[in-house]
Amino acid sequence: MSALLWLALSAPAHALTCDEVMNMVNVNVPESIVVQTIEDSGETFSADFVRCLTNEGAPDGVIAAVKRSISKNSAPAEEEEAEEEAPKSSKSSSRESFDKEAEVGKRSKSSSKSELTDKGGDDEEYEGRDPEALGDCIKQYKAKKWQSSSLCLHDLMKENAFPDKETKILYYMGLSLFDGGMYHSAQYYFIEVLKKGTGSAYFKYALPKLVAISAYTGDRSDLERVVAKVPPEEFPRSARNNLYYLLGVRLYEQDKLSDAKKMLGQVSEKSDLYTRAKYLEGVINHKQGKLKSAHKAFTEVARTNAEAPTLQELQALDRLRDLSVLNIARIYYGIESYADAQTYYGQVPRDSVYWPEAQFESAWASFMRNDLNLTLGQILTVESPYFRETEFVPEATVLKALTYFNLCAFSDVERTLLEFEQTFTPVHTELKDVLKTYSTDEGKELADQAYERYFEGKGDTTIPKPVFARLLRDQELAGLVSHLGLLDREEELIGAQKTQWKNAVGESLLKIIAESRERLKKRAGRALLRNMVDLAKQLGDLIGQAQIIRFEVVDARRADYTYRLQNIDMVDTSKDVDIDFATSPKFIYWPFNGEFWKDELGWYRYTEQAKCK
Repeated sequence: MSALLWLALSAPAHALTCDEVMNMVNVNVPESIVVQTIEDSGETFSADFVRCLTNEGAPDGVIAAVKRSISKNSAPAEEEEAEEEAPKSSKSSSRESFDKEAEVGKRSKSSSKSELTDKGGDDEEYEGRDPEALGDCIKQYKAKKWQSSSLCLHDLMKENAFPDKETKILYYMGLSLFDGGMYHSAQYYFIEVLKKGTGSAYFKYALPKLVAISAYTGDRSDLERVVAKVPPEEFPRSARNNLYYLLGVRLYEQDKLSDAKKMLGQVSEKSDLYTRAKYLEGVINHKQGKLKSAHKAFTEVARTNAEAPTLQELQALDRLRDLSVLNIARIYYGIESYADAQTYYGQVPRDSVYWPEAQFESAWASFMRNDLNLTLGQILTVESPYFRETEFVPEATVLKALTYFNLCAFSDVERTLLEFEQTFTPVHTELKDVLKTYSTDEGKELADQAYERYFEGKGDTTIPKPVFARLLRDQELAGLVSHLGLLDREEELIGAQKTQWKNAVGESLLKIIAESRERLKKRAGRALLRNMVDLAKQLGDLIGQAQIIRFEVVDARRADYTYRLQNIDMVDTSKDVDIDFATSPKFIYWPFNGEFWKDELGWYRYTEQAKCK
């Protein structure tokens, strides 16, 4: 621990200054420690203090901590307290699916823009003083009694006691449930706040909480739908970077590449999302054929040393860096600079989840350079038991057959293709049957059954486990699967509460969860089917390529027999002769005996001799 940090934590309480906070930031004191120092100082900060930190370039999290402190004695103070947190929710009353909602982000007819301005005091100045019953509920929340506050607020909603305070009641209900770890249910109430329109005094507080809540669910689908309906000028400052990023992602998914890049360009370099935005910018440039710009963006991401607030986020950034290196290699492969491509493929770390993929793509570069024995060695790595449960690379088998064909090892080609057909033809058949079942309008409405079959085990399948690992690389599908798992845990949490709470609030939340599960399963099923369409097409193409190779083998064998008949005096003098292949004195040569060792992966090289005449 640095001396400065130790002093900040141990010194007697005194007036914390802007310079002291910036000193901690500038000597790389972890942001969480700076925030803790601010929160423990007991200071009453001013708007000038916030302005100073903003001008000096303090991290968003530090500025948010000061704002939370400022707002402790004024409403909506509680709104700021949870600004960096992440709840999620749903509703028990009958309504249309959120997928079809158009009200989110629209200005309420009964409210005005002036309600969004901070008046420097309690929200009572523009809302009117709270009724005593509502005030008691909020006091329970402030006292960290989330069960009592949520039960109190639930009763007010059930009685429709204060219609003019509905938005505030919904907001505090979300806060209470979030404190209880019921993130999905909390999200529902925050979305209900947003449906009141941007004129609602609580709109700018609920939206940042939805941003933060996606970290708990792992699912950004609801949030992206909300963001798409909110004008960018209405984005709250505390969540602006997140919302610019999410809007950029949505525009990218709609293939509006220029608009997406413009939105991503507004993400601040100081934001945790800057690295993600820069990566997606590289992807867009690559799709637009702007290879130099793509290379520059991927290089920046690969070289970043960005910190992350959680270990999970740090791991995600590490994967993004690895993926950037992989994409640089793909750029070089695309312009047929295969040697440069292999250089970058070789820079993907061995412990990266993308290393097997890099090995396979590097095998293609080796093939294009006619280094066929290295190609076979790299494929051997990809097909090793170390990746059997996690990697689904049917292309590798086809590349292996193609490599043997170029070596005129026709028996090996036929053996490889037979292995390919036995493994993947049943998978392709099942995929086609499933997609046919759900291709009609009626079938699409039953997409949740596809999810149940493959992710809840409600049906047989010939599809191997690695296929699902590959399908779950789709962020939307993975997020929905994660979200559905959270619903199960939330139900268990509700069941563990006291009877009075469980029979009132809990009963309503279980209805919310049931409705949400049905909606999310349909959405997950549709995402699964979309990915299956791509997979079925890929397998169909590979099966077609395998058949073409078979025809080529027949023609090549015929040519070989013709050659032998015309040169009948030729004898294969190499038969049954042991050959000692010379290797460079710089390397130790170890014959492969069928046993895989982790430290040998990536170093395999075959010693096949071309049998072409």
